Formats: sequence, structure tokens, C-alpha cells
Amino acid sequence: MHAVDVSIRGRGAVATTLALALGQQGLRVALSAAAPGEPSRSDVRAYALNAASRRLLQRLKAWDALPADAVTPVYDMQVCGDAPAGRLHFSAWTQRVEALAWIVDAAELDLALNAALRFAAHVQRVDDAPPAPLAVYAEGKHSASRAALGARFDRHDYGQTAIAARLTAQEPHQGSAHQWFRAPDVLALLPFDRPQPQHSYALVWSLPRERAEALMVLAPAAFEAELRAADAELPGGLSLASERSAWPLAVARAHPVCGEGWVLIGDAAHLVHPLAGQGLNLGLGDVQALADTLAAREPWRALGDERLLRRYARSRAWPVQSMSWLTDALVNGFSSPHGWVRELRNRGMGLVDRAAPAKRWLAGQALEG
Repeated sequence: MHAVDVSIRGRGAVATTLALALGQQGLRVALSAAAPGEPSRSDVRAYALNAASRRLLQRLKAWDALPADAVTPVYDMQVCGDAPAGRLHFSAWTQRVEALAWIVDAAELDLALNAALRFAAHVQRVDDAPPAPLAVYAEGKHSASRAALGARFDRHDYGQTAIAARLTAQEPHQGSAHQWFRAPDVLALLPFDRPQPQHSYALVWSLPRERAEALMVLAPAAFEAELRAADAELPGGLSLASERSAWPLAVARAHPVCGEGWVLIGDAAHLVHPLAGQGLNLGLGDVQALADTLAAREPWRALGDERLLRRYARSRAWPVQSMSWLTDALVNGFSSPHGWVRELRNRGMGLVDRAAPAKRWLAGQALEG
């Protein structure tokens, strides 16, 4: 007889959220995750969470525990190509939703999730996950267990690096997000209320690796000058308000994602380019789908039954694959130096902007995952 029903290996938001979701079902869960310390000024991560992720976190009593200035709603989003014709504008008003997304301080989300664990009677935090009928691996993209399970991780390196930082600006952001697609980089400014309410942004700038390395070693003033020179339409007076962090970019899928008694979720199962801001949303989508699959199982079926876990895998195959295709197409399309490709992609953005049904569909995909 096992002491726990589900053993979860992982330390991030996906692992902790799954532990809370399964604990709500009355399953006995062991989570091998250390509690985080206080948020660090050097932690510049921010998540763009969609409506589905927000609803999940609300059900788990983590969303309302976030400090007010750790969550910033996005009401408008301006997407620009590298020509005047290439523009897309999305608004919460035209979508008839409360917000297009919510920008959340990553460290504060970790704290809120771990605070919720203290009240989860069926979840225990352990140093090493014990044997259980079902083992869930949410160890991230560098999962040490994936290969031992016999799963391949088919990875394509983009040759790009993402730079993240917190910025302040002279004018208020008014809940507007901006994204510029330009060969060969993608620059995103996400409205944020830290460190300065209404005047802060989370920066995610994806560039060729050599260019990113050169920017990372610049003094703050020189980096700010390079950023302001990147596009004339950037908000005025942008200045660094944090350290910079960087990581390499890739697209990847694990095959298979499950087997008898085990399943991979989150970044251990898939990676996408951050240009759509859907990485954690895909992981939280995994959490919801796995929790739903386990809750709907037949009374006689074991939690680790491979047929049951394949149901989960089938439910996630299209959402993950479609987002992977979309982000990969955008990266490759906007990195092409050919003039005819540039013209085609910018005209395509303009056409979509004028096609209300297409815009509603695209925004709906991002909102609900």
C-alpha cells in the first residue's frame, strides 16, 4: 500500500499548481519542492497569464493572495511588423472581456502558491518524491528524469537569446502591451506596476545570440540607448529598473509524454518561443487537463494506468502542437531577410487587423489556451 497517490517532481509553478489541484480532489500528494524565499530584486521574470490560467489560480486560492502591484491587466495590445502596413491591434473592449491577459510577478506567484500549500491538508512537501501509483515529472526543460523514462526531447535551437528586465517610462502604460516583430529580433514591452505603478514595463527582447551577448555586457546607460534606438515608437524615457537576465530559445517536444505510471507536464514536455507569452499558460493547461482526466477516471482504473494517461496526452496534443506551430511560423517568418517575405508578412498582418472574425479567433486562442 502506497503512502501517497501521486508523486510530483518539480519546484516551479506548474508542479505546485498541480499539487494543489490534485489535493483539492482528496488525492494524497507528495511534492518534492522547497519553499521559495523572499522575492529577489534580481528576479525579473514576469508571466503573461490568460483567462483560463487565472480561473485555475482563483480556484486554488492563489490568485487573490497576490499583492495588488504584482498583477497588471492588459487592456490593449499593439503588434507591429517592420513596415507601416504590418500592424495588429487587440483590445479587451472589442473582445468583450475583462482583460486580454494579466502580467504577474513570477516570484510573487511562487510565494502565493507555496502559501496555499500550507493549507492543503492532502499535500506534503518532501525532499525526495516517494514511490506512488502515479509519478508526475514537472522538472522543467532540463528534466533529469526524462531520458531515464525513455522519452526523447526533440529540440530545435533558434540561435536566439531572450533578454528580460524591468523598465520604467515617462508616460503611464495605461494597460497597453507592445510587441515589435522585426528581422531578426522580437521586442515585447508588457505593462507592469513594479517598481513604479503605471510607469513600468516587463521587457522580453529576443535577438540573435551574438547580439544578445553584446547587449548583456553593456553598461546600463548604453543598454538603454540601444533599446531606445530599436524603434522610434517605443515609450519615451525608457530606463532600466532591474538587473538583466538572459536564456537561450528553442522549440521542443517530448515523445512520449506518458507511460505506465508516469507523465511529463510543463516545460519537461514542451517548449515554445516566448514571443506569444504562452509558456506557463501551456503548463497550467497541462495541470487542468491532467486534473480533469484523473477526476473523470473509472472507479476501478488505477491512477497510473497508461490508457488513462493517454487520454490526457490526447487532450493536450492539439493545444501544444498548434501553439508550437504558430510561434515557430512567426519566428521563421519574421527572421527572413527576403524582401518578398517581408512584404507578405506585413500585408498579412494588415489583412488580419481588418478581418474582425480572424482577430477574435486569434485573441480567443490566446485567452483560453
